[in-house]
Amino acid sequence: MRKADDCSLTIEQFYALQTMEESYGSTSLRRRYTCGKNGRIQVTSKKSRGFVSISHFFVTVFLPQGYPDSVSEDYLTYQIWDTIQAFASSITGTLAAQAVLKGYGVGDESATVLAATLTWLLKDGTGMLGRILFAWMQGTGLDCDAKRWRLFADIINDAAIFLEIMGPHFPHVFTLILCVSGVLKSIVGVSGGATRAALTQHQARRNNMADVSAKDGSQETLVNLGALICSFILVPIVTGRHALIWVLYFLFTSLHLYANYSAVRGVVMETINQARLYILLAEYFKMGTILSPVVVNKREPVLWRTRRKFDIYLGTSMKSLCESKEDIAEFLDIYKTSRYFLWIGPNRDCINIALQQTASVLDQLEACYHAELINFLQENQTSQGLPIPLQHLGKEVNEGGLSLLRSSREYVLKTFPQFLEDVHQGRWKTDICLLGADEWRIEDQTVQGTVNKM
Repeated sequence: MRKADDCSLTIEQFYALQTMEESYGSTSLRRRYTCGKNGRIQVTSKKSRGFVSISHFFVTVFLPQGYPDSVSEDYLTYQIWDTIQAFASSITGTLAAQAVLKGYGVGDESATVLAATLTWLLKDGTGMLGRILFAWMQGTGLDCDAKRWRLFADIINDAAIFLEIMGPHFPHVFTLILCVSGVLKSIVGVSGGATRAALTQHQARRNNMADVSAKDGSQETLVNLGALICSFILVPIVTGRHALIWVLYFLFTSLHLYANYSAVRGVVMETINQARLYILLAEYFKMGTILSPVVVNKREPVLWRTRRKFDIYLGTSMKSLCESKEDIAEFLDIYKTSRYFLWIGPNRDCINIALQQTASVLDQLEACYHAELINFLQENQTSQGLPIPLQHLGKEVNEGGLSLLRSSREYVLKTFPQFLEDVHQGRWKTDICLLGADEWRIEDQTVQGTVNKM
């Protein structure tokens, strides 16, 4: 039970107050302590700690302690849709398991245990390799775009189940189909598990990530148990009826994808990634206002990457700077007070940002603010026109080069502190930024000397 907030309450103060009440989190459990004339304290409980209803039982067993205060506001919406998608996935998984067993040779007298074992080993082996390769190639992106990769994992999972159901119809290439399915499911395991951890970290608001994760596992187990009971009824009905199997697959897959899409769309993250920063700054440069996390998350794409004029690469090597044919001395002079170096790629299709070893999270955010400013100038100079504060920069967009970098850098120095203040007031978090920085860093030495050696 939660202790009384005023732990320093003396006996004399308590006698003066005569009564004191305490509550257990956000539940209806209350206790009142009354000081009688004889000096004894009487305890009155307003509600029992036991389970008083079915809903109270489920809240206590399957939701994190302290719910709803201990989790984010989007927790319940996400979990409802996540429960629906888990049920649909379990049903289609049962259909796939039946098809795989048939492909292994269950019920076929000519099938051998050796052939089934080798097929199973090949499937698991290719899946292990796929897991390692995918984690190597996309590890960082899973943190930065958790919602998009979460949805991607479920789409790939449905594709893997499709292959498994289809496999027995092509016995000559069944092993190959199963190996491809194994690779896809390994990708699902990596991306799904990693993004689930990122979402759990977002939902845990009292450093209770373990509790939120454990209760999420309990919810999923309950759903899988319900799906298992339904499968006991469903499997005898669909066995041998291929048309019905495909109808059920497409029906539950559609429900699965819709539930997953609704789940990730319902998540409202207050951390800043490149997609959310693009939406945030497009409105800020245009209108001077900070959109709330709810609005930005609704606009954030979850099926594709953010489309803009320049791709932004954070934490790149300065090697490509040598290809830009800029005056290095003048270039370095622009960034003499910063911990980053920004330049436009030789083909004017990307913006590269090199970071110094001492660059902090706010330095990375400032660098991306600078990059988004240049991108905004390029996207709006002809189509919609630029707001008045940026019109003097618009004249230099076509020319590009060091003149644009210097003018835009001066604008950043003047406006970025105010942007940070506005962002904090808008309930955005800047202590953690998921901007997807690569690992190249300029070491703590004279930059001029470093460039001369390149």
